[in-house]
Amino acid sequence: MDVPAELNDMLGGKHGPAKQKAARLVKDLGYVAGAKRFTKAINAHVSGVSVITGGVGLRRFLADLSSDSRTKVAIPTTLNSAGCDSSQIKEMGIDFPDFLSLQTEIVTAYWDMGIETTLSCTPYDQPYEAPDGIGCWAESNAVCYANTYTNLATNRESGLSALSTALTGWVPLWGLHLEENRMPNLHVKVNCELSSETDFSILGDWIGSQIEASWDMPFGPMPLISGLPENLSFEMRKALTAAAANFGCPMLWIDGISPPPRDKRYLGFVEFSSNDLQQCYERLGPKGTVDLVVIGCPQASIGEVRSVVAEVRGRMELGDRIPDNRLWVFTSSSNYDVLSSDGSLEILEQAGALLLKDTCPEVTPYNRDLYNHILTNSMKAEHYLKSGLNSMPTSVARISDCVAHAFDPNLSEGPRPKLSKTKPKKIGSKMKKSNETDNMVGIGLPSQDSFDVTGRAISTDVPITYLGYVDPQTGVITEPGHPLEGQSLNGKIVVYPKGSGSTVAPYVLMGLNYHGVGPKGILNRDVCPLTLPAASLHAIPYGHGFDFDPTSNINTGDLVRIRLHEGIVNVDIIERSE
Repeated sequence: MDVPAELNDMLGGKHGPAKQKAARLVKDLGYVAGAKRFTKAINAHVSGVSVITGGVGLRRFLADLSSDSRTKVAIPTTLNSAGCDSSQIKEMGIDFPDFLSLQTEIVTAYWDMGIETTLSCTPYDQPYEAPDGIGCWAESNAVCYANTYTNLATNRESGLSALSTALTGWVPLWGLHLEENRMPNLHVKVNCELSSETDFSILGDWIGSQIEASWDMPFGPMPLISGLPENLSFEMRKALTAAAANFGCPMLWIDGISPPPRDKRYLGFVEFSSNDLQQCYERLGPKGTVDLVVIGCPQASIGEVRSVVAEVRGRMELGDRIPDNRLWVFTSSSNYDVLSSDGSLEILEQAGALLLKDTCPEVTPYNRDLYNHILTNSMKAEHYLKSGLNSMPTSVARISDCVAHAFDPNLSEGPRPKLSKTKPKKIGSKMKKSNETDNMVGIGLPSQDSFDVTGRAISTDVPITYLGYVDPQTGVITEPGHPLEGQSLNGKIVVYPKGSGSTVAPYVLMGLNYHGVGPKGILNRDVCPLTLPAASLHAIPYGHGFDFDPTSNINTGDLVRIRLHEGIVNVDIIERSE
């Protein structure tokens, strides 16, 4: 793989140490992905902004980069949502030590690099058309939206890999950049009518939950969905792709709307019925007192906010008012300006609601003295609010029902629900004890010269979601039903297909290392842009591209030795677990 002269200069340190690190990561990713060449990216979108998502790993890394005055982005770059609306932090009741100063430190570091601090998770929700070409985006919902509805092609990047491309301007050409990899691998037939954004959000999340661990989907589930109407609103499209991204979906096709795919390789077929939709609403509906209603995950569009305003206005005309600011609506700063000028902001404030900008529900540190049960219209919000990121009981309903609960605290009475402590159903694992071979050969990273480490393995065929489902202080996997639930990554050789969930995953993994509870080594089956960046920058022994599937050949408890020499990773199973 030829390295462009400009990128090679960066690798040699001619543009400073920060760009040298970024170039090394870009090269590592391209090498592991099997890319044949590098190309210039037309833009980037960087995630990893909130204090609670990036944590200590993010802050220490940004401080390291900012020590080099030459650390400036090479291409237009936008920034993801922060953890609060700094102008309304008192109204949000945030009770987190030094939160605003820490948040300002993070945003300022990005600003100093020349990044446009849009603080929005919806870079596609703009008055201008998305550009055509190769992008490098690190916000899961935005990646899925861009690949599905626009002519921008982007892989599901991590915050670190997107930042590295932003600083260098270069990206390896691989994955969904290539037309041959953009094909549906799952067929979804919808056999019922969907009428609201929340219906589409539930469908997207439901699709992800149907994925079998045995299905080989190296770029994630990419469904073709048939049975939907052809006149989907922007809000419906946004809700569908955002929720599908919960389970790693980077792209989908909608029959009758999307251009027909050039090819398809279906690994499964599932049908979504009115009974499935009803069961989801029954399971997700509020049971017990609702403390707070949040709308806008991803950040609400102008149309979505106006739908809320219409519901609010109807109740205000009856003389009702929302008590205790129980309704929070999240949107981008550009949308906030429009809503401020068209009277929507005034109506919401008169009703007792908060219209928040620059942040979104999943990255906000809620004051648990005030809020312990949230109601939302978004399965993306539900997915992350219930995770270890916030560990909050979260219910889901349509916008009209959400607004009704905001006005009437007694609409759902009873004790606040608690997250279930019963053992949930195992998540799609097909793992069995294996003794296929005691030696495997794979490839390492160009940035790693050599290593030789031995340790006990923990192994799974289910992706690991770092943000929200790995305790950042202990390294323990907390995802309910995960095959490795309750086990710690600390000091282990960790074997899994790839990472899933938020693109902030590398910062969580780096944070584990800073706390001294990180893995001793990592073996991935699939190319993993959510794991590789942290392994590259923190020199975590890493292997990929093995001649045998490590997730089916290495068992939890096996004593494993991994060695890197001249780019080749040898894995020897010294002792099999009982």
